[in-house]
Amino acid sequence: MPAVARRLFLVRHGLPRPVRGLPPERWGLDPAGFPDIEALRRSLRVRDDAVWFSSPEEKALDTARRLTDGPVTVADDLSEHRRGARWFDSPEEFRAAVRRAFERPDESAVPEWEPLSRTADRVVGAVRRLLDAHDSDLVLVGHGTAWTVLAAAFSGGPPDLDAWERLAMPDVWVLDTPRSE
Repeated sequence: MPAVARRLFLVRHGLPRPVRGLPPERWGLDPAGFPDIEALRRSLRVRDDAVWFSSPEEKALDTARRLTDGPVTVADDLSEHRRGARWFDSPEEFRAAVRRAFERPDESAVPEWEPLSRTADRVVGAVRRLLDAHDSDLVLVGHGTAWTVLAAAFSGGPPDLDAWERLAMPDVWVLDTPRSE
């Protein structure tokens, strides 16, 4: 008998407030993006029994708490690709660096950045453990690069960097995953 599908909601955090000199994992949300988070809350169709998890990063956890009145558990290994405090002067420069990270995942694309393969190992491992531990739909609030490596690992295909570039803040990807019977 085939396994019944369950849904995995991969939510990208809301608009951050960048602070020069601070690594992105320490950035909070920009209040200018709160209306977009509220709009996602109204449109997000999640089952009442879904279990919510968040990256430990403030911008992700705050997004999760704005999306649900229920409990949100922090899962440390859902944190984003670790990038240090390197500042980029333009979005194009940042996107090019991320693309380099995907092209050579076992190397640091930029000094201070962890190799993307480490991000993939950490995030994919964490999500597999969460799927093994829960038979319900899961809502994971985190980060665009982390979700891109996860989606590639689950699909067995290459990372979709065009989809990564189109991700809004916030945004959501929904994946069907096997459910044990």
